[in-house]
Parts: sequence; C-alpha cells; structure tokens
Amino acid sequence: MSKFANPSRRGFLGGAAFGIGALAGFDLSQTAEAATGRVTDAVRLTWGLSGLNLIAKERGQFEKLLAKDGIKVEWLGPFPNHAPTLQAVTGGSADFSFGGSTTPALAAIIAGSPLVFTQFVVYEPRTTAIIAKDDSGINRIEDLVGKSVAVNRSGLGEFLLVAALEKHKVDRSAVKFVYLNPPDAAPALASGKVDAWSMWSPGVDIARLEYKAHDIFHEGRDLDFQIDYTSYLTTRKFATENPALVRAVNEAFRSEGKWISENSNEAEYIAQKAGKYSDQVRDQFIALNRTYRYFPVKDEKFLSELQKAADWLVARKVLPEPVKVSDYLAQI
Repeated sequence: MSKFANPSRRGFLGGAAFGIGALAGFDLSQTAEAATGRVTDAVRLTWGLSGLNLIAKERGQFEKLLAKDGIKVEWLGPFPNHAPTLQAVTGGSADFSFGGSTTPALAAIIAGSPLVFTQFVVYEPRTTAIIAKDDSGINRIEDLVGKSVAVNRSGLGEFLLVAALEKHKVDRSAVKFVYLNPPDAAPALASGKVDAWSMWSPGVDIARLEYKAHDIFHEGRDLDFQIDYTSYLTTRKFATENPALVRAVNEAFRSEGKWISENSNEAEYIAQKAGKYSDQVRDQFIALNRTYRYFPVKDEKFLSELQKAADWLVARKVLPEPVKVSDYLAQI
C-alpha cells in the first residue's frame, strides 16, 4: 500500500492556491473556468473489498456513465478501511476517499488534512457489531470488563464500543481498547490475542461464521441513534478546481447506489466474487436487501444530525477536539 502514502505538495496546498496564484500573475481565465467546470479529465478513485465502490468497479457501468462526460476513471486499491484512503487523497495519490466512515474522516480533518466532504450516504440496515467467540464466556457487554477488544482508531469499531459501554454503564477504563485495522484484527480474534472485535460487514459476518462467534452488541438493534455515516471526501483544492467533475462523480455514485438498492441479489453475487466469502455469508447479505440513500452537502437537516454525532464523539474523546462540519463541505 506504500505507493498510496507518498506525500504530495499538491495534496496539501488546499484552496489557498487560487489566491496565491492570482497574486503571482497566473492566468485568471483558468480559475474562472474551474469555478463552473474542471481542469482535469481523469479521476482516481479508491476501493476496498466490500461496499458500493467495489460493486461500482466490478460492474463497469460507473465508468461508462462518467465516460459520457469525457471523464476517465482509474481505480486504486484495495484498501482495508477508510483511513488509508483519506491518507491517499491527502498525499495526492488519489482524488476521492472510498465512501467510508465519517468518524475517521473528521479525525483526519482535525489533524490538519485539507479534506472536504462531497456527499454522504446512509445504507440500511446497518450491521456493524461487537462479536466474541462462542467459547469465550463473553455474552453481554458487562462481560467485557477486564477483556480486550479490537477496534479501528477513531472509526466505526471504536465508537460502537464506546457507545455500547456507555449504554451498559461499563467504565471505559475497565476494558482494553486494542487499535488494529481489519486485516490484523481478524487473526487476533481467531488466535485469542483479543477477546472481542468491533467490526462492520462483511468482515464481522465472515468472522462470526469462520471463528464461531456471536454478537454481543449490534448497531442496528442496540444503538439508540446513528453516530456514524458513510461519506466521500476529496481535497478542498480538487473540489474548488473541479466542481463539475465532483458533481459528475457524485451523480455516478448515486446512480450506482440506486442500482444496488433495486438489484440487491445481483449486487451481492458481484461483491462475493471479489470478496471471496462463503455462499452462507452472501445469502445473509441478500436477505438484508440493503438500500442506499444519498445526501448532498447542502442538506441542512442531514448536516445537523452529523454535527450532533461529531459533538457526541468529541464529548467521549473518540475525536480529540471540536469540529464544525459546515466548514468542511465541497462548494459544488
């Protein structure tokens, strides 16, 4: 994955480049054109081994749709989770994150990454869960006292564990948080190096079957309100220079989400082929009949919910400091 981690000056300049360029006597006609159009005909998109981006890449209709606007798509990956795709975008190796958790996105923004949200997605039902092996003796959240739980830092895994402990009145200090990305967390659970794992689909579903595990807290069933959302991000500079391209990419993802929502059976077969998991896991996903709803960056009601979630995460120190979501939206 190292080829996506090289820092790039382009990735860190941000929107300030326009003001600097104008003062230095650069061609202002390019800036005027960028306000309504684009300065590139190619877009580099990240993907992982699950989710909408995987299906978009495998199905091929996404690229055909953008080709109608003269935009060429390059797919980069696979990535294990959202955070590395955010690093790739910040470092200039990719143009969009892969449609992942808002929590690591906000953490990256707080840390200084020049990122902005381009749109948001809510998929239902949500199936992120905290699981433990059947022979572990862990059957409820209270049983985690003195135990270790694998989570991804500032991501879905960590916030779900924080929420579960709070709901069941278990002090966070009584549970050991072990920060691992999914490829390392799965074998850690299998070998007993951690006692439980907080994870999303399909990883949690595969682990539940392969390691004979069970849910002790399930997002869709046990979480009282949604704290984390799916999101796409790019750099502020890229969005400022290429608003028409960002709009086209947004529309292509919305079209893909609509197709998946209406063709969940076929979509799950596509995902299974790339993810290489069992028919049993695939059939579980088909039964869920997932749907995708998209929200633009100008949707004030949605943004108020996301801000509430961000404030919740800050209050519980999943995020290190307050962040005003409305300051980090693509102006498209």
